[in-house]
Amino acid sequence: QVWLNTTSGEMFSCTDATVDANVWTNVGDGAGAVAPLYISATGGTIDTIGNFKIHTFTTSGTFTPTVGADVTVGNKVDYLVIGGGASGANAAAGGGGGGAGGFKSGTNLTVTSSAYTITVGGGGAIAAAEVVSNNGNDTTFSTTTGTGGGGGGAQNMAGVAGGSGGGGGGSSSGTTSGGAGDGGGEGNNGGTGRDATTSGHESGGGGGGASAVGGNATEDNGGDGGNGTANSISGTSVTYSGGGGGAINVLATGALSVGGTGGGGAGGKRSITSGVAGTANLGGGGGGGGSSGTVSGNGGSGVVIIRYQFQAA
Repeated sequence: QVWLNTTSGEMFSCTDATVDANVWTNVGDGAGAVAPLYISATGGTIDTIGNFKIHTFTTSGTFTPTVGADVTVGNKVDYLVIGGGASGANAAAGGGGGGAGGFKSGTNLTVTSSAYTITVGGGGAIAAAEVVSNNGNDTTFSTTTGTGGGGGGAQNMAGVAGGSGGGGGGSSSGTTSGGAGDGGGEGNNGGTGRDATTSGHESGGGGGGASAVGGNATEDNGGDGGNGTANSISGTSVTYSGGGGGAINVLATGALSVGGTGGGGAGGKRSITSGVAGTANLGGGGGGGGSSGTVSGNGGSGVVIIRYQFQAA
């Protein structure tokens, strides 16, 4: 027989069952506690899906886990880290689209019972006309960094390197190169900007995305943004890190470019339509702009999502 005092936490086992002289041995004096098998944690917005807890950080914060005793999953987390997307460039000849924020994901990362600083990178701000646009900002969790996207190039300017590279700007004399994507598997290069046989038809290249390069501009058509990558860590499939589309000049006759899947903004047209912003917390690049009363789109901010098992499957 076992007797438990739920007030003191003491537990006694009957070690000698003698009539009128039972011996009760204290096996739990209330001073200790059984270690939990699974992780518990604080920080961010917390959702429960099945046997998993999911912490989403849309702004910077702190993730503080208490690890469990289960040797398989008691100190392991999965994660997604998305850098901030860059803004598109604002250029008379058609600005290049902004590169997407870097895409990093992983499983079974070992954590300890300590505080982890989460930094969520903001998107690049809209740039003034005829300058290279602003890169996105880095997002970090533990030793993992999602690099900010590279800014799009303005007229006659190349795109900038980043998590994904920005698109090259429209040119009055030849093509302009897109920026390089990060070599660590975060993203892809931006597309080239294009001049035109007739002045006023130039166009910018698309920003790179997590799974595809930005589109090259053609005469009268801005390059589309590179597509992003889908991930289901949040419980549903969501696509992140799409590049921004390149803008076109005032006389261009093509359709406006589109942003890459995963929050990339569409490109604009000089004097007529501004570039579209990248989607917040997806790391999308902003669409290029065409100045003369229009602007480029700013980049979308990044995100950190952390998942772990909190009870038996």
